[in-house]
Amino acid sequence: MSNMMEERVLAVRHWTDRLFSFTTTRQAGFRFRNGQFTMTGIEVDGRPLMRAYSVVSPNYEDTLEFYSIKVPDGPLTSRLQHLKEGDPIIVGRKATGTLVIDNLRAGRNLYLLGTGTGVAPFLSIVRDPETYERFENVVLVHGCRQVAELAYGERMVTALRDHEFLADEIADKLLYYPTVTREPFRNQGRISHLLDTGKLFEDLGLPALDREQDRAMLCGSPQMMVDLKARLIGLGFEEGNHGEAGDFVLEKAFAER
Repeated sequence: MSNMMEERVLAVRHWTDRLFSFTTTRQAGFRFRNGQFTMTGIEVDGRPLMRAYSVVSPNYEDTLEFYSIKVPDGPLTSRLQHLKEGDPIIVGRKATGTLVIDNLRAGRNLYLLGTGTGVAPFLSIVRDPETYERFENVVLVHGCRQVAELAYGERMVTALRDHEFLADEIADKLLYYPTVTREPFRNQGRISHLLDTGKLFEDLGLPALDREQDRAMLCGSPQMMVDLKARLIGLGFEEGNHGEAGDFVLEKAFAER
């Protein structure tokens, strides 16, 4: 397994009966760009069982953090959810992915549109100082079914606002907009509906999406990405990739499962 490395679990936290996060050691030679993912998993019957996980932690930290759903009969997550401190975990040596800011053209507002565990890469991007050098406003929109499922993202954003080095820089630039679809909450509705009705922009005090000024990243359920991609293309936005920067990018390699 020369393309993989063994790390050790440092901490595990269960946020709901469906969601958990875990932190691991990080070998000094592992490099990644904020927003990328790597293959992560465990050894089962002498063979690696892995799937793609975005790295939640920013690339300047000396640990790795991941955010996962729990699938009762899932080949990996049914086992992974039982991780405990000290357990071994396998991490791929190569990180990749399209959700990096270099794949976007210059713009004024950066919209990070995520559902469920799709918020993971964005929690790395919002802790990258370069993000705030590139954009005047960074809008993190996180859609979930239930209020409790927002807890992980809310905790990260709260900690960032108190960050020793980044707090002042992001104070007026980071706009956080959590929304739920199945329970009463201050913000309600699917991201697509909030875009279509203009409520998102009204609540944030920003103008409607404009290709000349706005850039977007999408990550979440397959249907969410199909819906939002269609809306952006309908507004004239062009998709970017590793070869050519665009107005929006999405992660095709995986989606919330």
